[in-house]
Amino acid sequence: MADRWYPIVDSAVDGLADRLWDVALSLHRDPELAFEEHRSAARLCEELTEGGFSVERGVAGMPTAFTGRAGEGGPRVALLMEYDALPGLGHACGHNLIAAASLGAALALRQAQLPGTVLAVGTPAEENGGGKVLELAAGVFDGTDAALMMHPGTHSWSWAPLTAQSELTVTFHGRAAHPTGNPTEGVDALAALIELFNVLAVLQRRLPVGSHVQGIITRGGEATNIVPDLAEGRFGLRGLTTAALNRLAGQLREAAEGVAQATGTTVTVERPREGYAHFRNNAVLSEAFARHLGELGIPMSAPEPGVFLGSSDIGNVSTTVPAIHPFVAITGPEQSDHTPEFAAAAASERARTVVLASAKALARTAVDVLTGAKDAAWAEFSRQAAAER
Repeated sequence: MADRWYPIVDSAVDGLADRLWDVALSLHRDPELAFEEHRSAARLCEELTEGGFSVERGVAGMPTAFTGRAGEGGPRVALLMEYDALPGLGHACGHNLIAAASLGAALALRQAQLPGTVLAVGTPAEENGGGKVLELAAGVFDGTDAALMMHPGTHSWSWAPLTAQSELTVTFHGRAAHPTGNPTEGVDALAALIELFNVLAVLQRRLPVGSHVQGIITRGGEATNIVPDLAEGRFGLRGLTTAALNRLAGQLREAAEGVAQATGTTVTVERPREGYAHFRNNAVLSEAFARHLGELGIPMSAPEPGVFLGSSDIGNVSTTVPAIHPFVAITGPEQSDHTPEFAAAAASERARTVVLASAKALARTAVDVLTGAKDAAWAEFSRQAAAER
């Protein structure tokens, strides 16, 4: 049944080709940072409105978040758009292409008018802030049967090995003193923080695969002739799963408390915001996307074992509803994202080919869900959730 819809959505994307590429280039020329993507969000909302979607802006309390809705009832498929850029590097992660590909899939599905609901979700601040996390909490994804997006990369991988990630702020409190006038009265908070770094360096060597901790000193004193009474560090933690991340956070907290006891300081450990969960690949949907993209001329493979590609707020979505996050290459494997070269590649002819093929593959995968694959996707979701317990 799904097969008869594929040529329809493919043809719709072909008809939108110049329009979609213009959107991608427009966002690329005018990069905006996390939670400040006002012009990008406005352009995408205009395209959705013109394409027949009912658009709501400012969702989940974020001025640059939006949803576009077409159709009614179930099944319900969400196409996710990212459009924030990197400081100093512009779209060196290719979010302009994510936005254009999901926009193309959403508009093509609207033209096809399949039964069910198509939701186009604008998700700000993937690079710094986690708009999807806030949207989840606000109920944007309630009732959704599949959340679909692609990400440009240096490999074409059918799913994303993304780890869980969080930040912790550790603050040691000591007592100020003159380092020569009354040194015995001082309690050096900076020395305690440095000792924590030493403890974590030992811990790092025995962490399991996928776990990692990296820290910086954000406050370390005001003058060299004063024993610092306050020192603060910020630590980035990653874990292969969210459970592993939580265990690592507990280890860091125990280490900080042990250092405080040994140095006569006091310590607080805080999590400034909710972290990113690990990505739970839905094999039913990711294999469908890979099959479709291969038929469109871009073969995909599984990711290389042991390679991790960072973290993303799509992880939080993927542990709530069936989701995909394939990588589609716009450069050779010798390149890397978050570089000026990758930013240039996000406006290349190869990127245009990837956007149009990805829009078709996303639309076809959505067709699969809307015409019968929903139950299989949810069964796979439940199987993985049980395996992670």
